[in-house]
Amino acid sequence: MDNCTVLVGTICRAPEHSESPAGIPHTVLALEHRSHQMEAGLNRQAYVRIQVVLTGTELTQHTKALTLGNMVKVSGFLNRHQSRSGQAKLVLHAQHIEQIS
Repeated sequence: MDNCTVLVGTICRAPEHSESPAGIPHTVLALEHRSHQMEAGLNRQAYVRIQVVLTGTELTQHTKALTLGNMVKVSGFLNRHQSRSGQAKLVLHAQHIEQIS
């Protein structure tokens, strides 16, 4: 995968399963990442909560066993989504997901 974003974190909102009008399955979940990183020689706490979207039969099959609190490793690409109210947010579109615990 070129220019792939990889994030490890804990599922902090139960996965929501749906299907598009065209019959394409989707799963949406929220992932929370916490870690310590070095920046300019200083230890810094990193924290992010991000929405993860999984699309297609192959990927959504992997999410059937996932529950709140599971730790996962997700790789994919970042994209901007705009809500109906016009508010923009960053979303990780998963191309691979792996349960760690």
